[in-house]
Amino acid sequence: MLLEKLAGVAARYEELERLMADPEIASDYERVAEYAQERSNLQPIVGGYYEYKTVLEQIEEAETLIESDDPEMRQLAEEELDRLRSRHDELEKQLRLMLLPKDPRDEKDVIVEIRAGTGGDEAALFAADLFRMYTRYAEKHNWKTEVLSSHEIGVGGFKEIIFEIKGRGAYSRLKYESGVHRVQRVPITESSGRIHTSTATVAVLAEMDEVDVQIDEKDLEIEAYRSSGAGGQHVQKNETAIRIIHKPTGMVVTCQDERSKTQNLMRAMSILRARLYEMEQSRLHEEQDALRRSQVGTGERAEKIRTYNYPQNRVTDHRINLSSYNLPAVMDGELDEFIDELATRDQAERLQHASL
Repeated sequence: MLLEKLAGVAARYEELERLMADPEIASDYERVAEYAQERSNLQPIVGGYYEYKTVLEQIEEAETLIESDDPEMRQLAEEELDRLRSRHDELEKQLRLMLLPKDPRDEKDVIVEIRAGTGGDEAALFAADLFRMYTRYAEKHNWKTEVLSSHEIGVGGFKEIIFEIKGRGAYSRLKYESGVHRVQRVPITESSGRIHTSTATVAVLAEMDEVDVQIDEKDLEIEAYRSSGAGGQHVQKNETAIRIIHKPTGMVVTCQDERSKTQNLMRAMSILRARLYEMEQSRLHEEQDALRRSQVGTGERAEKIRTYNYPQNRVTDHRINLSSYNLPAVMDGELDEFIDELATRDQAERLQHASL
């Protein structure tokens, strides 16, 4: 089965090379660029396939030499066979991973929505801590962040904050962060030293282009209103804030952080597209693969995915039962230990369900 799939990929690679060499196609720059990109994507698989075939042939030869009457020849053949089998297993694992369907959103920029959950002001402060954690993570990867919308509270926290992270592969790394995050600590307002438990929800959405999500203008109700701020000079006198209501779903998006109505409208539309795409993907996911809802990477937000325990200096990801005892580093954006393990588990689960 694996060899058949690999042979099909190699055949498509050769077909692409023939097409690109065709004089009639060579003048169509868009098609040539499209074929060149596809060929580039297939090249690592094809290279691995040819090496895999060579290793299989060498294994056959080594197995034949093991039957030799010459003890020295048999020993050499056995040693070579061990090496080849090890390489065979390594290549097979790599090729199976390469053949897994790729999430088309993986290379997209992301929109992250953080909302305070249970816990009042402490939950809002925790939402602000999570926002800083993700911005620090973005900095470490040379990604850019920009706040799209925010609702601050007086103590320095956020009831809600929506921001954009731009960078290659941002969604492929951050998609595992969707869910309920829980914090256990003594709030600064707690005089008795009692530990409180609060939560915040994180939603990571792939930022979609207009061509990816078609929205009928007739389905939108767009309102302009005066943005609210901290008071005084911070309150806009003009109606620059935007509220969009998507009538078919009842979804409401507001944006007021930009100075102009046009900018707020563009931001709000970007958030709406990302939410609608995520909604459709979730619907398809549930229909096609209900068995995997409880597994890594499904983005089930009803479950608490991670706990940040300040008294014990511990961060625990409940999906993979992994703990870090360096909470300050995690809150400073050191998330790769968790994300790497989540990605590995996700790949293992996908391989288990793949018919390769």
